[in-house]
Amino acid sequence: MSETFNTALAKVLARELADFQSLMSCEQLTAGASQETYRIVVEAASGTRQFALRRSQPSLDAESSVGTISLATEARLFQLAKSAGIPGPDIHYLLQPADGLGSGFVMDWVAGETLGQRIVRVEELAGVRPHLARECGQILGRIHALDWQAAGLAEELPQLSPKTLVTETWETYRDLKVPVPMIDYSYRWLIDNAPQGSRMTLVHGDFRNGNLMVTPQGIAAVLDWELAQLGDPLRDLGWLCVNSWRFGKDTLPVGGFGTIEDLLQGYAETSGVEVPPEELKYWQVFGSFWWAMATLQMANAWRTGETPSLERPVIGRRSSEGQMDCVNLLIPGEFELPESGRALDEGTQLPMPAELLRGVADFLTADVAAQLDSHSGFLAKVAANSLGIAQREFQYGGQLARQEQRRLQELLKKDAELDELRWELVNALRAGMPLDSPALAEHLRQTVAGQLAVDQPSYSALRQSHSA
Repeated sequence: MSETFNTALAKVLARELADFQSLMSCEQLTAGASQETYRIVVEAASGTRQFALRRSQPSLDAESSVGTISLATEARLFQLAKSAGIPGPDIHYLLQPADGLGSGFVMDWVAGETLGQRIVRVEELAGVRPHLARECGQILGRIHALDWQAAGLAEELPQLSPKTLVTETWETYRDLKVPVPMIDYSYRWLIDNAPQGSRMTLVHGDFRNGNLMVTPQGIAAVLDWELAQLGDPLRDLGWLCVNSWRFGKDTLPVGGFGTIEDLLQGYAETSGVEVPPEELKYWQVFGSFWWAMATLQMANAWRTGETPSLERPVIGRRSSEGQMDCVNLLIPGEFELPESGRALDEGTQLPMPAELLRGVADFLTADVAAQLDSHSGFLAKVAANSLGIAQREFQYGGQLARQEQRRLQELLKKDAELDELRWELVNALRAGMPLDSPALAEHLRQTVAGQLAVDQPSYSALRQSHSA
């Protein structure tokens, strides 16, 4: 961090921590698409102590364009949850404008694992993984019982019915002015099948593998309350089961570590509510639909210059991940992938563009990342991922575009350029085109699968649907 940042932070800590002596280090961590998290190490009279600083990205307003609440409200939610026995850190200080550090708060550092890929794989967590789904259910039962009214949060949290939540998500996508027919298809299905008369509770909004601090003893903290709202509590249960948060462990639908049966058993133990497993499908579809939109929203914030970031444009290419999960849930079936064996050097140039990109990506991953600090090393791998996407576009993009155009011409009975045809289908879906129209599902399934093969070919949804 800059010297100015560290100086301002040290001044705050000296004022707010009774035994503070000096700031030893402040390291930005890799997690967080809209909020930044830092690990702070200080020398105190009692010895070395660690804290976490959570703040908005400097280019964002106090209320994130991705989140729905201010960081001040998020800090209050951490405190409310801790008082009800929900694992999490103590909050020490809420940043003020005069501090010169932006919006955020300082809290205790909680040790544990937050990386979803490691939570579902590392040996040291093997003993606790079979118990995590039930523990998640128990914690969610406690979250949904929190008395948000007594805590004075009624005016701080958005209140959203299922239909309103779906509509607002779709409107955000619509305003991006990009034609993504699978998002419109999913929106139509969600509106047609919205639950009626659901309960209204406090909803965490982002309770998933990746926002849980896990140790060999269990869940040490529930993190990232920035999407909290008042609404249907089943949203939290369904979001935890969305495929993006299983990290390749397809046979364990709850976070890649547990079963739905264990999740719902734990939930019933603390909430007293028996949830039929089939009711989670709606919220799994919504979660994948929301993620497909949110990734595009983050990429658009990068394109407009609102949030300069190396990570944001790559996250935007994860939209096809959420779309493919919607395909698997709503219109599963067979599809063809682009020729996986096509060589990088196919063509007459020496070297071919795809070869150049592969070489730079390998260099970033194998050589550069190992020589940098953790955050910069992470960004080097993000850069390599971006080059890999561009490489696959060189290899397969033209082939996939021609196939998509032919399918759309047959579906819409119209001869036009690809972008015009995409808009034609989007507008038809928005005008009420029947979701069971002949060849519509096949076209959407094939188009999304092809895009995902470019964006993230190892994503498990391709294996699930391809083997259907």
